Formats: sequence, C-alpha cells, structure tokens
Amino acid sequence: MDIEILWQRYRDWLCDCPEIGVRLDISRMRFADDFFARMSEPMAEAYSAMEALEKGAIANPDEGRQVGHYWLRAPELAPDVEMTRAIEETLAAVEAFAASVHNGIKKAPGGKNFSDVLVIGIGGSALGPQWVADALGHPRTDAMGVCFFDNSDPDGMDKVLAGLGDRLATTLVVVISKSGSTPETRNGMLVAKEEWRSHGLEFAGCAVAITGEGSNLDRIALEEGWLARFPMWDWVGGRTSETSAVGLLPAALQGLDIRGLLEGARRCDELTRSRETKKNPAALLALMWFHGTRGRGEKDMVLLPYRDRLLLFSRYLQQLIMESLGKNRNLQGEPVSQGIAVYGNKGSTDQHAYVQQLREGVDNFFVTFVDVLQDPAVPASELAVEGDATSSDFLRGFLLGTRQALTEAGRESITLTVDRLDASRLGALIALYERAVGFYATLVGVNAYHQPGVEAGKKAAAGVLAAQGRLLQALAEAEGPLSVMELAEEAASKDPETIFHLLEGLSANGRIRRSEGHGPLASTYSL
Repeated sequence: MDIEILWQRYRDWLCDCPEIGVRLDISRMRFADDFFARMSEPMAEAYSAMEALEKGAIANPDEGRQVGHYWLRAPELAPDVEMTRAIEETLAAVEAFAASVHNGIKKAPGGKNFSDVLVIGIGGSALGPQWVADALGHPRTDAMGVCFFDNSDPDGMDKVLAGLGDRLATTLVVVISKSGSTPETRNGMLVAKEEWRSHGLEFAGCAVAITGEGSNLDRIALEEGWLARFPMWDWVGGRTSETSAVGLLPAALQGLDIRGLLEGARRCDELTRSRETKKNPAALLALMWFHGTRGRGEKDMVLLPYRDRLLLFSRYLQQLIMESLGKNRNLQGEPVSQGIAVYGNKGSTDQHAYVQQLREGVDNFFVTFVDVLQDPAVPASELAVEGDATSSDFLRGFLLGTRQALTEAGRESITLTVDRLDASRLGALIALYERAVGFYATLVGVNAYHQPGVEAGKKAAAGVLAAQGRLLQALAEAEGPLSVMELAEEAASKDPETIFHLLEGLSANGRIRRSEGHGPLASTYSL
C-alpha cells in the first residue's frame, strides 16, 4: 500500500485516548469503506447489551447470575447498596491487611515479619495476578516476593518451594478458589500444608483464603483459624477478577499501587461507555476482531507486546478471550462454532521465532502490536549500543520494521500504544479488553460470561479419577496380574484406553507393578 495512503488512513483512524494513556491504530486492518456503516446497527445492540449488563441484567440465564466486574472499580454503579458496601469494605480490608503485614502488626507464627507471598490458584485466580506481578513488580522495590502454585504438577510446586528455602517460615499463603473445591487449588493447598507440617511450621497462622462465603475453603479457613478471609462473589468470573480481592490482595502485599490500577480501569470504563464508535477503543477492537475473523473465528489473534514486562499479557488474554468467546451455542441455543485463538510471546523474541511464517506463510491471523513509549528509569535505558541508538531504540525499530514488513506482505495488524507502563495503564488495559470481549460477544451472538466447556472438562476429569479408584480396588482384590482388558472389566470401565493410560502412570511411579509382555499393550499389572 502506498505510503501516502497509509499515512492518510493512520490520521483518519487513530483513536487517541490521553485520559488513559492509550492510542489505538486500526489503519492497517483492510476493512471496506462501508464497514462501519454496515456494523452501526449491530454495534448499537452491543452498546445496549453492555449498558444493561452494567445495570445488573442477568448475564447467565442458566445460572441466574449477574456479571459485575465493572462495579469493582466504580462501586456506586452496583445495582444495590449492599453490593456497593461489600466492594468498598473489601477494598478497605485488603489495604488494611496488607499494611498490617508490611508494618509487622501481623507476623508469621514464629514472630518474624512475613517476607514472601505464595499464591495458590488456577486460571483467572492465577493468570491475572501473575501478569500484574510481573508487569509492575521489581525485586528492588517489591515489599514482598511473590510466587505461584498454578498447576497440579508436583515438580512445579517443589521447584517453587525450593525457591522459598529458608523463607518458608515467613511466607504468607493466599489460597484462591470461589467454590473452594477446585481440584488444582485444593491439591496445591494440601501440598503446602504438608510442606509446612514437615518443617514443624504452623500453616493456619500463615494462610489467607479468598473464596465464596460458605464454600468448602471458607469452612476450612474458619475451622482452622486462618489469618484472614476475603470474599469472591458469584457475580465476578475468574477471568474478570483482577480488580477484585483475587488480584488486589496479592498486588497489595507485593507493594503495588492497587488504587492506581482501579483508577485506570475506572477511567477506561468511562471512556468506553461512549457510543461514538470512532472514539471508543474497546468498540474499535471488537469491530476489528469481527472484520479480521469475519465474525466466525476464521483467523487467529497474534499478540506481539514489545516489552519483557508484558510477556504474560498474551497468556492473560488467552483465557479472557478464548474462554469468553469459544462457544458452540449462540444466545438462542443454536449450534455455532465461535471463538478467536490467541497466541504470542514478546518482541523482539518473536522476530526470531515465528515472524517468518507471519510474513511469508499461511495468512490465517491478524497481529496486535503493543508498544510502550516511555522507558523505565534504569541504566540500560540510556546506554548507547550503536551510535546514538539505545537498546530501546532497537526494540521500537524492530516493532515498526516488523509492522511494515507484514503490511508489505498484505498481512493485517492493529497497533496499541501505551505512553508508559504503570498501575493506571495496566488497569486501563484490563478494562479495555474486558469490554472489547463483551462487545464482540454481542456482535457474534454468544454468552461471554459462562464456560460450559470448562465444566465439561472438570466433570470428565472427575470421572477419570473415579475410574482410577475402582482400578486400584480391583488390583487390591485380584489374585494375580491382570491385563488391560481384564482390569477395564473389573473397574466397570468401557474405555480401555483410559485404563491403559492410568495403569502406565501408576506403574511409572512405583504404585503398581507392571509385567512386560510383547509390547506395552500386552503387559499385565498387579499391586
């Protein structure tokens, strides 16, 4: 495309939002001249749906549940006074608890000040807090070190515990689970409890719960006398919970500016309520997603943030976008295949990884570049590495060069520019993408606020574990080694493949004995 035409499109379509420190450039998405006119009516419906949502409409008819993450940064907008009070009181409680830990009023059971925080969660209870911790934290300035259990992998948990080392006795544990029965979080909690016990340490005096009132976790924390309990409300989904206690407590303990985070999100919410689409960056994002995927998920979203601190941004957006939009039924219950696949790492690392394919391979994506204008105040920011150019100059050169190279190859891209990276700007990015997801969901007619596929996976996993229990019982009662098919029958399973995988895992870890046959499928097993 001609340079003069590109420059004119840039001037025509640049959405500059100084209130939140963000600029959105959609000029390199090749939408037709009449695209916005054609989409004006669907977009009007999206604005109305979002307005109803914020006023307290039931967003999940199958659960009878509201969706209120927008109220978390503007409590006065909550539909009833009790919700407003609960949000305000929880924020005050988070700040007071973090201050009491920092100033030594609340100490570890041995009498020393807490030094570290171990956050145990999964999905939105970990991805948001991890991203914020990585984006805003720094070992030189953090009030406390922060680490995470975010999987059920024993090796991963052991690695985190080894990293804590002698600081285990002064580590505060934050366990996050709305239901209190999420298996991965429960497993992490039990591993942590055993680690504390094996070192002769009191766990309850180091433990904090963020959970639903009356949940299994809430009862455990109450019965065992944990240090504190904070609420998770049923009207806040995990992937939109970063501005609730889920994200605010770990951030406050780390010493981050949670008021700034909330203020940035609040300002972005105000800005993106505007029905003037050309000045609404969330609406523009949603419309570009619709254009880029033809409203049918036909292309992937590649996120290329050009700062190390935004490394986890793509993982955070993977859950927010893919869990919200990946649906096989529309709002009328009709079968559809919706969703947008999201992937990305960071620039300029991606330059040496898969940009080759983006430029010359299959055209099945659109890119979102993320630039941060202001460099951090660190020595490397001022060091000239070639002539007068700094490392940061090279970074921006790589971004602009890659953007141009993709344009020359006919690839579409969006560029999101942030003036600096601080708590306020991060809050704005959170709110920007939350609202863009909500708008896009209306444009394609799906419910962004439920996750039946996730629940199906949980139920299937529970069935597998139940089969393993029956399998071990069958082995305990067997008089000799049994084959896969024999054990499948004994365990009342119609799925011998799953039984085989379970047997292989049990035998690899020394929990049962395997006798070799002619190939693994001919092996027999016994206790």
